[in-house]
Amino acid sequence: MSFIGIYGRVLGLLRRERRFVAVLALANLGLATLPFVEPLLFGRVVDTLASSATRPPGEVWHDAVRLLAIWAVVGIAGIAANMAVALHADRLAHRNRLAAIRDFFEHVLQLSVAFHTATHSGRLLKIMLQGSDHLFGLWLAFFREHLSTLVALVVLLPVSLWLNWRLGLLLIGLMAVFCSLTAFVVRRAESAQREVETQHSELAERTGDALANVLLIQSFVRLAAEVRQLGDVMERLLAAQFPVLNWWALATILAHSASTITVISIFLLGTWLNLAGLATVGEIVTFMGFATLLIGRLEQAMAFVSRLFLQMAAIADFFAVLDARPIVTERPGALVLGRAEGAVAFEDVTFAYDPGRPAVRGVSFSAVPGETVALVGPTGAGKSSTLGLLFRLWDPQAGRITIDGHDIRDLTLESLRRNIGVVFQESALFYRSIADNLRVGRADATDAEVEAAAMAAQAHDFIMRQPQGYDTPIGERGVTLSGGERQRLAIARAILKDPPILVLDEATSALDSVTERLVQEALRAVTKGRTTFVIAHRLSTIRDADRILVFEDGRVVEQGGFDELIALGGSFAHLVRTQYGESALAGRTVSPGATAD
Repeated sequence: MSFIGIYGRVLGLLRRERRFVAVLALANLGLATLPFVEPLLFGRVVDTLASSATRPPGEVWHDAVRLLAIWAVVGIAGIAANMAVALHADRLAHRNRLAAIRDFFEHVLQLSVAFHTATHSGRLLKIMLQGSDHLFGLWLAFFREHLSTLVALVVLLPVSLWLNWRLGLLLIGLMAVFCSLTAFVVRRAESAQREVETQHSELAERTGDALANVLLIQSFVRLAAEVRQLGDVMERLLAAQFPVLNWWALATILAHSASTITVISIFLLGTWLNLAGLATVGEIVTFMGFATLLIGRLEQAMAFVSRLFLQMAAIADFFAVLDARPIVTERPGALVLGRAEGAVAFEDVTFAYDPGRPAVRGVSFSAVPGETVALVGPTGAGKSSTLGLLFRLWDPQAGRITIDGHDIRDLTLESLRRNIGVVFQESALFYRSIADNLRVGRADATDAEVEAAAMAAQAHDFIMRQPQGYDTPIGERGVTLSGGERQRLAIARAILKDPPILVLDEATSALDSVTERLVQEALRAVTKGRTTFVIAHRLSTIRDADRILVFEDGRVVEQGGFDELIALGGSFAHLVRTQYGESALAGRTVSPGATAD
């Protein structure tokens, strides 16, 4: 995005308060124009006093008092405009900064899993916070400086030509030289600033990685290495930053030099014009005031340009995330699905993360309400990808998926996902209380319902051993709990949601054999009356599944009951043999919780 394009879009975010913005803009017009009346009045006063020797004292006093009265009115109007801007510009900027954070946060949470997989969370947090801070600063500066500076330049230069075209042309010429030099500096520093922002993002990603893996760093004695690598990033950041700073230091020197050169030039030309009878002393004084104000405004403009330039890459990143579109979107007029019965069908579904490399190939199967369907197969066979399509983490490139006869792409995302409960292989927990984590899928659940779900998932006893029971905070990603405890909370969360369709993705993978037996009993009760899909590597956990789908290379290569598939002697039998040995095939029994050794 161009410099002007980014600035225009920043201001465009204020459209939600356009009327309020218009009032502040009018106040800025006063702030911009009123200061230029003062040099004009000062010049008139000087000329009035200079002519006092040839005029009656009463007439001189009359003119002087009239000019001073006008000056007082101008001053009072300036104070009123300043009060209006001071009272409301900050509030406007603060409100819209928080609104920008909210919009960014909401948008990012709607983006696809593919986006989040490719983008570090530390980078997103840095973009959100830094970008919103820059937006706040620009909005505030617009009403305090930028608008009045723009108006001042538009008003002052024509007025200067009207007062004395010779001095006006000098002023315009000097300003043109100054602006040209500033534009040169901006162009030279532009490419370097993008590299600076890249290194800032790298810094955020590395620190985020380190903070999220403190245990790993300490256990593998990585402290010195991580600090050293962070230092390398900082060195690259400084190496990219210094050339930019050098150019802006040159621009600052030019700005200060312009002030001195302009005042001296006006004084010299003004003296010559006065001696030639082409300018009065008052006009020279007025132009001195104009020049001082104009240089001040240009220095403000220079500071604004440099600040926006340094922030432009961060703001562009902020808008780039806002412009990112979700891979999965709702169709216009999408149907709101009530509580589903639970009939699910996959019809020749094909899906690929990357073109030419399908993860799911022509998968077709159906599940009637209340049926339990297990998906098994080696790692990477397409099991999780298949069920990810069910709740639309992605959309298939071919085929379709239906619930109760409705193509899920015709349903609203909220109503679709409200009907599906998921227990992931890696339990995802918030840094909140246990009760808050359990209520994620059902915020209005009563305490009794929360406890009942926890009991069903064999979680109530360990919860009551926590310092504050259900109100105990569990740390980032549930770090204060064991893996089995986290998984039981995830199961309880799905139970509390009470969905008609349940997806268990290695739901008991983190449990010991004793707890697994207890949870399996709870899951048997919970899955009654629900359409349940189970992804499992421990084949003992799917002994009672109504149907087993065996996946290989993204395809369903076998399906049937447990004993039926063992008797078939194909891929499933090979999986059982590999996991439990020949004895399991001979007896055709696999005890829950059994291990390969």
